This record gives sequence, C-alpha cells and structure tokens, in this order.
Amino acid sequence: MLQVHDSAATLAHKLQQIKLLHTAIWAVMAASILALPWLGWFGKFRWAFGLTLLIVGECLVLALNGGRCPLTDVAARYTDDRACNFDIYLPLWLACSNKSIFGSLFVAGELVVLWRWARRPGL
Repeated sequence: MLQVHDSAATLAHKLQQIKLLHTAIWAVMAASILALPWLGWFGKFRWAFGLTLLIVGECLVLALNGGRCPLTDVAARYTDDRACNFDIYLPLWLACSNKSIFGSLFVAGELVVLWRWARRPGL
C-alpha cells in the first residue's frame, strides 16, 4: 500500500534508498556464494564455514518471510510497481531468476567445499 501522504519525490527517494540497501546486501550474498568453491578449493574451510553460516542465515530470513526478502515488503509501500526488480537494482532477468541461479550455485559451491574437505591431507 502506497504512503499517500508523502510527495512523489519523497516516495521515489525512499524507494531508491531501499533499492540501494537491497542491492548492497544482495551483492554481499552473491559474492559469498561465488567465493565458496574457491575457498573450498584452496582449503580455507573456516572461511567457507563462516560464509555458509551467513548464507544459511539469509535463507532462514527468506523462509520466515514466505520466500521473500523483508526489504521487498518495505519497498512495496512506496510503489505500485511489482516487476521482479522493483525493489533492487538488478536486470529483470536476474531478479526473476535470482533464487534458482544462486541456489544452484550455492549447492554446487557447498559440494566443492565438502569434496575438498573430505580429501584434505591428514585424514
């Protein structure tokens, strides 16, 4: 529901701030997912574990919010737009496929980490 008492410029500014925050959080999460296989490959298992906890934490937040980022609900207060990328600065195709792309990359990265961990020297 739009905040009708605010001017259009104020609504646009608030939406822009939310989109910037959402994009920054997304970038951290995407970078974490992309870093996992590299960390596993080079035996940085503590770092990989830490990023795994961060990513699983984000997944829990999404799960507890019905599969949506809580910032999506906040952004919805400032616009009637409901395109996949109305709340984040991502291309439409990426915003629409974000969960399946990065979910698959997360699982693949975790498999690399587990495989390298199981084959580490000294076991």
